Amino acid sequence: MPATHRLIPGKRVRLSELSTRGRDFCRDRDAAEEEFQKLRQEFTELQPVLYAEGRRKLLIVLQAIDAGGKDSTIRRICEGVNPQGVQVTSFKQPSTLERRHDFLWRIHRAVPAAGMIGIFNRSHYEDVLVARVDRIVPEDVWRARYEFINRFEEYLCATGTTILKFFLHLSKGEQKKRLQDRLDRPDKHWKFDPDDLKKRAQWDDYQKAFQDMLRHCTTRTAPWYVIPADQKWYRNVAIMRVIVHAMKAMDLRYPPAEDLSGIVIE
Repeated sequence: MPATHRLIPGKRVRLSELSTRGRDFCRDRDAAEEEFQKLRQEFTELQPVLYAEGRRKLLIVLQAIDAGGKDSTIRRICEGVNPQGVQVTSFKQPSTLERRHDFLWRIHRAVPAAGMIGIFNRSHYEDVLVARVDRIVPEDVWRARYEFINRFEEYLCATGTTILKFFLHLSKGEQKKRLQDRLDRPDKHWKFDPDDLKKRAQWDDYQKAFQDMLRHCTTRTAPWYVIPADQKWYRNVAIMRVIVHAMKAMDLRYPPAEDLSGIVIE
């Protein structure tokens, strides 16, 4: 069900108590793959209606530890979608220009326009994750950002943006396997960053930061979904269920045609 992994506002979050294993929720991979294909087909049919309607927006936010599967998630859900209606933004280390502005400046610039689907690969939440764990800013600065983020997202929702936030919940063992795979396969060497090992050594600090992010920034209008990410096939179908359900709830309609009587094409 779409709400299976949705967090409840105000409820305590302990990631150690939430399974990373998709098999705990679905044991039939073939059935899940078949369902995913059907859902993605629905997604590709709903997306042009959103684009043609040109009034509302969909923002999909993906956060995860390194090797959590953000890139592959985007590839899988976007197969077959008209690219002119989708904008993917990856948030890396802020540039010199971006550091001269408030932390939400670069985020707001990437928010999808009317009719568009925006996908954030990392997001404004980096400023309560990396900024916290690496002590880039003092605690009083990053802690105040939870409320700024909630107000920002509330504003986006009030102005026609549906926000879907997915935390890809990966186990430490699965992360090790994926990082090793990047070392073992020449075609994946480009994906390996030595900094990933530094981040892995900070695993416990990141888990605490993720927990606080999820607890403080799950709201009624923009809740977090904690998606078991050890099995990619389950991760994909779980996310697609939420996306399709949300788009159906928009009750999207093609705009009514103008009166075309009397028009002659010569």
